[in-house]
Parts: sequence; C-alpha cells; structure tokens
Amino acid sequence: MADDLILIYIRLGAFTALISEFSTRDLESRPSWNAPDNTLLLEAFEWHVPDDTCHWRRLQHALPGLKEIGIDNIWIPPGCKAMNSSGNGYDIYDLYDLGEFDQKGSRTTKWGSRRELEDLVEEAKSLGVGVYWDAVLNHKAGADYPERFQAVKVDPNRRNVEISKPTEIEGWVGFDFAGRGDQYSSMKYNWQHFNGVDWDESRRENAIFKIHAPGKDWAQDVGKDNGNYDYLMFANLDYSNPEVREDVLNWGTWITNELSLSGMRLDAAKHFSAGFQKEFIEHVRKTANKDLFVIGEYWSGNLKDLLGYLQQLDHSVTAVDVPLVVNLCRTSYTKGGDLRKIFKGTLVQSKPENALNPVAQYFKPLAYALVLLRKDGHPCVFYGDLYGTLGDKPLKRACKGKLPILTRARKLYAYGEQQDYFDQANCIGFVRYGNARHPSGMACIMSNGAAAEKRMYVGPKHANEQWTDIMQSHESVVTIDASGYGVFPVNGMSVSVWVNSAAPDRDILHQPFDGSSSAKPNKKFDSLH
Repeated sequence: MADDLILIYIRLGAFTALISEFSTRDLESRPSWNAPDNTLLLEAFEWHVPDDTCHWRRLQHALPGLKEIGIDNIWIPPGCKAMNSSGNGYDIYDLYDLGEFDQKGSRTTKWGSRRELEDLVEEAKSLGVGVYWDAVLNHKAGADYPERFQAVKVDPNRRNVEISKPTEIEGWVGFDFAGRGDQYSSMKYNWQHFNGVDWDESRRENAIFKIHAPGKDWAQDVGKDNGNYDYLMFANLDYSNPEVREDVLNWGTWITNELSLSGMRLDAAKHFSAGFQKEFIEHVRKTANKDLFVIGEYWSGNLKDLLGYLQQLDHSVTAVDVPLVVNLCRTSYTKGGDLRKIFKGTLVQSKPENALNPVAQYFKPLAYALVLLRKDGHPCVFYGDLYGTLGDKPLKRACKGKLPILTRARKLYAYGEQQDYFDQANCIGFVRYGNARHPSGMACIMSNGAAAEKRMYVGPKHANEQWTDIMQSHESVVTIDASGYGVFPVNGMSVSVWVNSAAPDRDILHQPFDGSSSAKPNKKFDSLH
C-alpha cells in the first residue's frame, strides 16, 4: 500500500525541462533502439510530488526524453478521486472519477484533470510508450454519510479472533457519488458492500470492527499476517458481495478501454481476495486488452508466500521481488556484505518471468547494474532516482546522475546468454554475449570493497578489441586477447560496465539528460515542482 511505496519504492521526484531535446524522429532513425525486447518500466511519480495538479502535464512533457533513455512503459499513480483533494489516490473515494467531477472539494485529482490525463495517454501512444494504472481496489475512503450496523471488534494482532460481542456501531460506509451521479456507473455503496471499518462514529472509537451479518467474514484467500490480512484501512470492500464484484469488474474494462492501458498494478494484493484478483485479470483481458500486463503488489519477504500467491493466480501476474529488495538493502548496510548471495532466495532466481525488480534506496549504482543489465526479471526504474525527491528528507539523483547511461546500455548491449563470475565475496562480475541483432556484448564488474579486477571471457570474436568503461568510473582500456579474455578492473565501492569502444551507438550513452551530469536539482527542475 501507500506506506510500502514510501519505504521501498523510494520517494521519487518531479520532472525537468531539458528532456524535450530529443525528437521522435531521432528515436526512429536508430533501428537498434526500437527493439521490442529489453523493455523497461518507470514508476512515474513519487509520494512527495507537489500538490499542484500538473503532474499529468509534467509527465507528458517528459515522455520524449524518457523514451530516449529506453523507457517503454510508465506506471502512473492512481488518478481516481481521493477523499482529500491532496490525496495521492490510495485514500480512494470514486474509481470512476478521473478528475472530471466536482467531488471532495475539487474537480481535478492531485495529479491533474481527466483531460490532462487523456493528453498524457495520447502522447504516450504516439511514442509507443505503454501506460500502467495503479489500481486501488482493497477499500474505499471518504464516505458521504455513516450508517448503523452490527459489528464485532477483533484483535488487531489476530484479526481472526473476535474480542467483543456483536453490537451496533456507526461506520462511514455510505457512498452516493453525488457529483458524478450515475455517469459511467449507477452503483452506490452501503454497509452491505463492506466487511470491516476502523472507526465507530457513535462512540468516537478507533478499533478494527468486522461487520456482523449473515455471510459476512474476512476473505480467506489473503495474506495470513495478523491471523488474516484482509483488513488494511478505511472501509474494507467485501468481494463476496456480487454487486461489488460486478462494479469493480466493469470498472476494469471501462478504464482499460478509456485510457488504452497496457498494464495495471494491483495495490495491496496481500489484502484482498486472490480469487477475485484472478477473476478481475481474466475479465479485463477478455473484455479490454488480452495482453494486459499485471503487477501484483504482494508485499512479503518470504519467497514461499510469493510463489503461493503466483500459484493462486495461475502465474497470470508479475510480483514485486521483495526478497531481492531485502537482500540489496541488507548487503548495502553490511560492511563487506557478500555480493555472491544477492540473488539467493529471490523471486528472480526462482521465477524470473514473474519477478518485478525494484531497487533499494542505497547501493544504487551496483543495484541498478544488477537489475538492468542481467537477463532475468522485469526491471523497474524509479522517478526519484532520475530526478531526485522532495519531502522532509530529499534525495539526490541516483548514481551521481548516471542512471540514464545504464538504462541506455540495457537497450543497446544487455542481450544474449549470460556468464556469471560470482567467485569473490566483495567483487562479482558477469558477461552478456549479445545476439544476432545486438552482437556487441558487455562485461560488468562491481565491488563493495577494495579496488579489484576480474578475468572474464567475452569470446574470440572480440579479439584485439579495445573495451572501455561506459560509466567512466575507470579510465583503463582493456584489450581482449586472442582467446577472447579480458582483465576488467573496477574501483573500490563502484561498478564498471565495459563495452567495445567502437560498438554501435556508443555516442547515445552520454547524450545529455537533465540530471545526468549533476546530482543537484537545477532551477528548471525546481520550477517544475
């Protein structure tokens, strides 16, 4: 949910202006750049993006530059009307209001108006960039009126244990969407459409209340944390109710068609029925987009739990590789941490086709090289790592502004079979051998300790080539010997990515991208906040 975004997905920043420097024609003139493989996702927002209702415009202007550095899909925030006009969308009020109706004190959402959202989608379509929607389907917030109904308190640490007798409470569960009326959906919500709340208005009491009525219970096909993890916050939707199921299924088809979506992220997947998630995905793929890419945000560091979730959904989703996040974070905080164990017990190791790879807040250059340049998983780059973040603890751009070099290198050189050299605890490397379309190949070496070097095989077809570090961290030139080996160095606490100095499109790697040359946001960056 929202807290997970703050903690793990890294607080991301706002966009800059110089990205419009590259035109669509420039992209189309490079046939090697338009490869359909090695796709890359950008989480195109951060928690502290300003409440200036211009984020959709900000993204629209950013798209050509993002496309130029290898971004194929953008994951945008939940643009449905929130309970608060400054809400990020996780405090969701109305699924069908995309910034079009005067509700909750505003016509627009925090991110902008529906028209601005549609303009963003059209620009993305013209550039061949897919749009993924962040779908918040676990709960509703900001009810229009309270209702009285029977409920029982449950132990907050064991939600499957009742700690009171049924009693009448007054909960905020009435949704009539007066600003929208019946447009797009005539469904109105009342207490029968929920199974839990956390506030009794009549007693002004905060607790977790399970609604008590025939057939009412928590969903059983959810995470088992705290006994049962169905309840998360606000008014918890009851997916055993056929009216709820029908309305949300219809919404899935509606929004996918309205915005020509390429994908969705299911927020809080650990907290609502896996059976309904499977039904939802099948329905939207059948009625709107048969190739819809779906990310399930099932937050668990236990690989067994993640594999169980994927199995429940017949592997129809990609899951966030939380164990990899944990490994990256743990290694980054551990002096002399063993790099050889980075992928141990991770989803990308077990089910690479179902792994989405987020990146930890620290350890950024090494982590991004491991995520972007290897062959498995579905990498995701974060907005704040490109632009910096705001908030109480703002962050500078990741990798000293060199992240676009890695994203471009992924698009140009990270192809073909892979050979790992995970033979030292504090210095590892790997080689990508290229394929018919992208034959250049590349060699990557990293250290979280002292300076080191590693002899790696790139193949005799590269004999006598001179390879240099595209990260410009190491100034050496490595000459490949007649047998196809090179001795590749790396500085301490650093990563180097070695590519033939005469490889095609080397000139693209260091093209200007706002933020790539300086870790400090400039005036143009600030003006877009």
